[in-house]
Amino acid sequence: MSTYSKYFNEDHEMFRQGLRTFLDKEVMPYIDEWEENRRTPHSIWKKMGEMGYLGLNYPEKYGGMEADFFYSVVFMEEVSRCFSGGFAVAPLVMQYMSTPYIYKYGSEFLKEKYLAKTIAGESVSCIAITEPGAGSDAANIQTRAIRNGDHYVVNGAKTFITNAYFGDYLIAVVKTDPEKGVNGVSLLVIDLKSEGVSARKLKKLGWHASDTAELNFDDVKVPVENLIGEEGQGFYYLMGGLQLERLAGAVSAIAGCEHALEYALKYMGERKAFGRTINKFQVLRHRVAQLATEIESAKAFTYHLCELHNEGKYAVKECSMAKLLATELSDKTMYQCLQFFGGYGYMEEYKIARLFRDSRILTIGGGSSEIMREIISKMVIDEKNYKQAQLAEAQANGSTNGNGSAEDPFDKIYNIIEKNASSARALGNTLQFDLEGQHIFINGKGDANSVSKVKHDADCTISLAKEDFLALLKGQMNPMTAMMSGKLKIDGDMGVAMKLQSLMN
Repeated sequence: MSTYSKYFNEDHEMFRQGLRTFLDKEVMPYIDEWEENRRTPHSIWKKMGEMGYLGLNYPEKYGGMEADFFYSVVFMEEVSRCFSGGFAVAPLVMQYMSTPYIYKYGSEFLKEKYLAKTIAGESVSCIAITEPGAGSDAANIQTRAIRNGDHYVVNGAKTFITNAYFGDYLIAVVKTDPEKGVNGVSLLVIDLKSEGVSARKLKKLGWHASDTAELNFDDVKVPVENLIGEEGQGFYYLMGGLQLERLAGAVSAIAGCEHALEYALKYMGERKAFGRTINKFQVLRHRVAQLATEIESAKAFTYHLCELHNEGKYAVKECSMAKLLATELSDKTMYQCLQFFGGYGYMEEYKIARLFRDSRILTIGGGSSEIMREIISKMVIDEKNYKQAQLAEAQANGSTNGNGSAEDPFDKIYNIIEKNASSARALGNTLQFDLEGQHIFINGKGDANSVSKVKHDADCTISLAKEDFLALLKGQMNPMTAMMSGKLKIDGDMGVAMKLQSLMN
C-alpha cells in the first residue's frame, strides 16, 4: 500500500498513468525544441483542453471535470516531470493562478467568455500583479483604471508576467480609486489584443519554454462588464487566491526535486570513478539520503495542506511555510544534483543544467522567500490572523447591502458576530457589546448562541468603539492589547470576557 494512499485512490492513479502517457507522446518529444524556440505552441493547450486537463476542479457547466483537488496535485506533479519549468508553469498559471478569480468572483458573462475558453484550451490566461516599482507590495500598485461611462481607461505597466506575450487575456490588478489605498484595488479582465496594450518579451535565466513579458497600458479601454466581482475588493480577492498559487508552487517544487533526484541517481548508477559507480561513495550516498529525507518530509506536509485545501480550509501560515520550504529545498536539491554530475552537469546536453536554471525563480515568484518569512513571522510572533483579516475586510470594507449602498458599520459588525456566534460553542453566559451606544446581545445559556440588537442585562458588557471592534476582527489588535490600552472596557464577569476570542474566528 502506498504511503499516501489516504490521498490518492485507484482513479487518481489511473488518471496519473493516462496523463503521463499523454505527456510522453505530446510533450516530451518536443520539449527541447520549445526550449530552443523559447515558446510553447498554443496547439498543446488545445490538446490538453480536449482531454479535460485544464479544468480539473471547475464545474462541467464551463467544460470542467468537477474533480477533487488531488487530481490537480497529480496534474501539477506530472507536468513538473517534463524537464521544463517553462512548459510546466504555463498551465499552472492558467488553471490555478488566474482563472480562479473569474470562477470565484466573476459574472456569468466573464465565465462564459473567458473561463470556458481557457478550460477548452482555446484561450491562454495570465495574472498581472507585479509592476516595475511594485512587486510583493501589491497594495501599492500604480496601474490606474479610471471609470469613464461604460468603460475603464487603463494606464500603467506590469512586468514579469508569464503567458503575457503569446497569451490572449490577463487578470490585471489595478487601482480604480487611487485615494482609497487597498480599498481602491480592483481586478479587471483585459484582452491582450486591445488597442493601447503593448508587450515586450523578456529574456530569462530559465523557464525558456514560457513567454514572459513586460506590458504597457496606454489609455486602454476596458468594458465595465470586465470588472471581476466588486470594485475596490480586488486586494482581498487577491489575498485569498494567493494561497492556492503558493500551494501549487510547493507541489510543483517538490515534484521537481523528486524528478531531479531520480535523474541524478540514474546517472550515478552508470558513471564510474576509481573503478566503481559513484553511487557507492559514502559522501555522495549520504547527500542523497539527506535530500531524500527532506523531500519526503516536505512532501508529507504539503499533501496535508492539499487535503485542507480540498476541504475548503484557509491556511495562510501553512501555505506560506510550504512554499518557503519547498522552493528553498528545490534550489538545494538542484545544486547538489548538478554537483553529482561533475563537469557534465554544466553541459546543456544534460537536463540537470536546465533544472538548475529553472529552479532559481521559485523562491522569487508567487511571493519571495523573504515575504513568506515575514508573513509567517507576523502570524507566529505578532499573532496576526489573516483569516480574520480577510473576513472582516471583505465584509466590513466595501460590501454592499444589495442595493449598492454601503452598509452601516454597526450592521457589518452585527452580521459578522452573528455568523461567528452561530458556529461557536455556546458561551454558557450572556455577553453584551456596547458599540458607541448601539448594542449586540449574545445569549449563550442554551444549546447554541442567539444574537440580537436589543439591550439587556448581561453577565458581562464589553464597551469599545466600532472602529476598534473592526480592528479586533481584522486581527490588527488582540483583546488583551485593547483592554490594556483602555480601548476595550469590561463591566461584569471577567471570565465571560475571556471567551471573546471564540467569537473572533
